[in-house]
Order: sequence, then C-alpha cells, then structure tokens
Amino acid sequence: MTSKVDLSSKNESIDKKAQEELQKKLDQLKSKVEAFKKKVIAKEGKKIVGICILPPERFEEVVNRLKAENLTEEDLRKRIEEEKNKINVLVLIDDQDTKDTKEKIELIKKIEDYMKKTAADIDKHIKSQSMLMSEVREACYDGKYEILKLLSSGVHIHDPKDVLGAIKVSEIHKSMVLQRFEKYIVSYIAVGSLFRGDASSHDIDTAIIIDDTDVKRMSRAELKDKLMSIIRSMGYEASSIAGVKKVFHIQVYILTDFWDGIRDATPVFFTFLRDGIPLYDRGVFMPQKLLLKMGKIKPSPEAIETHMDVGERLIDRAKGKLIGIVAEDLYYAALNPSQSALMLQGYPPSTPRETIRLMEEIFVKKEKLITLSDMKILKDAFKIYKDIEHGELKDITGKEIDSLMAAVSEYVKKIKKIVSTLEKKSLREQTAALLDSINRNLANLMSAENLPTSKNELMGNFSKLVKKGHFTKEEHISLKNTIDELKKASSKEEVEKLRRESSVLRKKLSRHLQRERSREIERARIHIKYGDKYGEVYLLDDYAFMVADLDDKNKIISKSKINRDGSLGKSSGTTIEDLEKHLASADIPKKVFIKELLFGDLKKVFGRDVEILINNQ
Repeated sequence: MTSKVDLSSKNESIDKKAQEELQKKLDQLKSKVEAFKKKVIAKEGKKIVGICILPPERFEEVVNRLKAENLTEEDLRKRIEEEKNKINVLVLIDDQDTKDTKEKIELIKKIEDYMKKTAADIDKHIKSQSMLMSEVREACYDGKYEILKLLSSGVHIHDPKDVLGAIKVSEIHKSMVLQRFEKYIVSYIAVGSLFRGDASSHDIDTAIIIDDTDVKRMSRAELKDKLMSIIRSMGYEASSIAGVKKVFHIQVYILTDFWDGIRDATPVFFTFLRDGIPLYDRGVFMPQKLLLKMGKIKPSPEAIETHMDVGERLIDRAKGKLIGIVAEDLYYAALNPSQSALMLQGYPPSTPRETIRLMEEIFVKKEKLITLSDMKILKDAFKIYKDIEHGELKDITGKEIDSLMAAVSEYVKKIKKIVSTLEKKSLREQTAALLDSINRNLANLMSAENLPTSKNELMGNFSKLVKKGHFTKEEHISLKNTIDELKKASSKEEVEKLRRESSVLRKKLSRHLQRERSREIERARIHIKYGDKYGEVYLLDDYAFMVADLDDKNKIISKSKINRDGSLGKSSGTTIEDLEKHLASADIPKKVFIKELLFGDLKKVFGRDVEILINNQ
C-alpha cells in the first residue's frame, strides 16, 4: 500500500473534513491489509512466494459480470457499491515440492480457507484469492499471458524471493522489446530457478529468440549483435523502473542457432527447452518443449559421437591443464622472488631470460650468495614450463613434479634469505643517506652562518640559530628527535615515516641555506652599465664570469681566469650551466675587492664608458 495521499489536488471541492475522513479510511484499509498479510505469513510463511494487491476490476466488467446473475436493479446497485470498496489480494503459493494433484488441491484449499476466515475477521472488504506457482507456469504454457500482466501491475506487499519482482521486470522489458522489435521476436522465455520460486537464485534470467530466417541487409551475427545491444540496454531501464534487487540478466539467441543447438544435442539448449517458461511465444518454443517432453526430440548419431569425442578430448585436456598449472605455478614461484631480489639491487622487473642472466651474474658470480646448482633449479623450472607451453612436453610423472617442487621450495628459501639481507642493507643505506642529508644541510648552514661545522657541534650551533630567531624551539626538538630515531630505526616503514615527518623542517633548512648563499653570491656580483646595456660580472674563486647583456635571451657568457695581480686572463665562451655549477660550489670571501688591473680589463671588455656598481654586503 502507498503512503498518505493528497486528495486536494484531485478534487478541490472536497472540504477539509471530508478529505480527512477519506484519508483516515485509506489508512485503515492499509493497516487492515498489513494485518491480513502478517497473519497469513505467520500461518503459511514457508509456502508463501508473494502477496500483492491487484488493480481494481474495470467498472464495465464488474457491471457485466453482475448483470449475468440476473439481479434486481436495487440488488445490482448494492452489489456494485460493494465491489467498488473491495480490496483484491492475491497470494502466490509455492508448490514445487507438491507433485501429486490431490495434494495440490488440499494445499490450496487449506490456505484459501484460512485466508477467507482471516479476511472476514479483519474486514469484509478484503477479497482474498490464491494461485499456485504451477498454475502460473501452466497459464504461460497455454499462452494465457494476462496473468503475468495482472501480477506485474499489482502492488507487491510481500515478495521475499523476488518472484513478483522477476515477473514485473520481465513484463516491462518484454513490452519494451515487442513494441520496438515485434517483427523479429519469436519467443521471450523465463529461465533459471527464480521463476519456480527458488530463493537460491542470484539473478533474474530471461532469454529471447530472434527470427533471423529472413535477414537480407546484414549478416545473422550483425543482426544478433545489433539487437542484443539495444535489448540489454532496455533491460537496465526495465530494472530501474521495476526496482528489483536481483540482477536482471538477458540472453539473446538467433533462431538458426536455437535449432542447431537442439539438433546437435547442445546441453544448454536442452536445459533451456526443459526448464524454460514462455512469457511470449509465436509457436516456436512451446512445440519444441512438448516434443522434448514426448521424447520426440532425440540427439542425432553425429551428436552422440561428438559428445563421446568431447569426453575423451576433455580428459586429455584435463591432464594437460593439470601439468601446465603445476609447472606454471612452480615456475613463477621461483621467478617472482628472483625478480624481487633484483629489484632490491636496483634493477627493474625484466624478462624471464634476462632475470636468469642477471641472477647468475650478480648473485652467483659477483655477490656469491647462491651457487650454479641453485641457478639450475630456476633454469629447469623455466625449461619445463616453456616445453609444456610449446607442446614439446606432454607428460610428466608425479615423481618428477614432487622433485621439482622440493627443489623450488629450497630455492625460494635461499632467495628469501637473500632478500632479507638486502632489505636490511637497503634500510641501512636509506637511514645513512637521510642522516647524511640532514648533517650536510646543517654543516652548510653553519658554514654560511660562520659557525663551526664539525658533526659533534652541529646541534649545539643549531640552538644558536634558534636564539637568533631563524628557527623555533619546537623545530630544534623535532630535528633532534628525528636524528635520534633514525639511528634506532629498524624498518623501512619507520624510515619512511621519519622522512615524511621531517620533510618540512628539511625544506626550511634548505631554504635558509639558499637565502644565505644568495647573499654570498650577491657580494661576488658586479652590476655593469655600458651605453644603454646592462651586464653582470661574477668574481668566483679564480674565475670571473661575464654576462654581456641581461636583456639578451641567449645570455652570452664569457669566462676568464683571475690572475694573482687581479688582471683577467684570456676570455672564452661558456654556458649558463657552467656558471650555475661554480655559483653552487665556489668559496666566496666576505668582501670582494677590485684591483686596478681588473678594472682596466673590464673597461677593455665593456668599453671606456663602463659604470660599475659593487654590492659588498
């Protein structure tokens, strides 16, 4: 039943009081139907597949049905009024475990008697009726598909196994498909156990047979693919409309394949015929189903022979698969750990042959961690795998497999030890590299600040920078803790955690060092103006670098050796990369002096009208 209904939009003339009374009546009916449902489920829950409220009977049909009873006009009017207030409730009963007709009759009578009594006790307007699942199937076999439309259009108030939902989504999808492709659709079949009321089914399965006997503009395969794509997309839409929980799965067959499958005794088509329930059929599926039931459809001699051959082939294939799976697993059991060891040595994953070559070169010849006998195990596993893959080896004894398995197990144990050793070595290297990076930054920082750079004094000197306000006390503590914890770190996870946690502080150290270095470089830079151009001269150690024109995109740079008397040696062209390299490593004095000879040489380079600005900071 639905929730509260807003009646004001349907009839504005109904006053508020009348509207409230009508809404109250609807709520009462809802609660009464719920009460009826709970009692029926409590009594016969295991047998109840679904309960739905059927749509009301059309007024014209009600009138014609009652007129046939030859009632008086007054009784007819009274009965019509009664019919208008009735709620038609249908209970669907699972009878798949009840084979005997007499038992079926007794089952439905027992349930109907209880339903009628329960309905009468709750409300005389509840009109209950029941139907067996076998009756629904028989109606479909007889082409009476109206029952499906009735069940799908009702309000489903109990559907624990999604049987009503399966019928609803199938009916919606069937209508969509027939509306568009009625010319091609010969049968729409429900398959799978769900339509029998089996709760173990995870999907709602249907199959459609397409008539391809009169295809002219495209191949049969093209017709199937084209229609299948559209039909399945309609399936997604139908699922959304129906709101079913289970997956709605649609299979599409062309008529010629269906016929060939029956003729060749293909198991899938025999099962399809035996268990399928037609939800729509143009005389193709049901005649074949009945012929199968009568024993008239029998496999051809060719089909019998084919199935026999298939049995023998599958035995051979099973043997081959078993051997192949074992050989493949053992091969990769040896190969993958080998590649792991190589990756720890800095080599990327390589081809199997390259892996074998590198293992022998690095771990046998260079590191001497394994022997040639160990390598033979890896080579043997590779050879057996490839021989089976290429069909050169078709059989292998259990003894040989056991021997190879034992050898590979020992090989893997040795590689595991190597990997453990390499991981410890890698951890030590990572820890040392991170500590070295921190200490190097600190030493460079102290050098830039004109403080001692010995390792033992670095942390003490860092506290001086804290006092100057360059760093905080918290950063000092963090730095000390990072260094202490790195010295004790025992796993790569710990080292990586410390790397992440200290990254901000390390970046701040680098930025501070860069600022100090920039100040040093600025002391060694001479700004030149000659004519309407601007240039630069860097006096670094024993060399002077001259940038001719700062506005020139090509940045023409020359390099000259600074002689002891301050003059410039012979000039030669150089690159911006060479300049940056010297800027990074040069030892720049606190003050830069320009001797008379150097000033004279700069006049020769830039002209007599050169102007020089020296920044000694």
